[in-house]
Amino acid sequence: MFDQIDRKILSELQANCRQSVAEISDKVGLSPSACHRRIGILEDKGIIERYAARLNGEKLGFNMTFYVEVTLEGQSEKVLAEFEKAALSRPEVLECHLMTGDADYLIKVAAPSTADYERIYRRSIAALPHVNRIKSALVMKTVKRWYGYPPI
Repeated sequence: MFDQIDRKILSELQANCRQSVAEISDKVGLSPSACHRRIGILEDKGIIERYAARLNGEKLGFNMTFYVEVTLEGQSEKVLAEFEKAALSRPEVLECHLMTGDADYLIKVAAPSTADYERIYRRSIAALPHVNRIKSALVMKTVKRWYGYPPI
């Protein structure tokens, strides 16, 4: 699928996607044109989905993070599809995962305060279609933030 050089390119891009192709090519031992070509192939294959800035939520005023377990009233394809479509439309929903176990979905939400989370809870999460039960957990401290996959 991909070789050690591709892995090095991916690690470099995860660490800092703003570095130039020339900088990456120096670090991985390729010419800039060969490095650029490989990055294009990784993009075409969908291994690199997109490039984005990682924002600091706390500095933006999102001081609280909640993980919300949502159990639906059923698990038919129609129920799941309607829930997922609605969850995708809510900007407050940072992440949404279909899960195994007691809850059907795990949602990640950030809010400036508990009052704001209560509003999100009532107007966004509880208003999602087919919701039967909601269980929230407040993150007290983030010990390790996700910044990319481990070296491949």
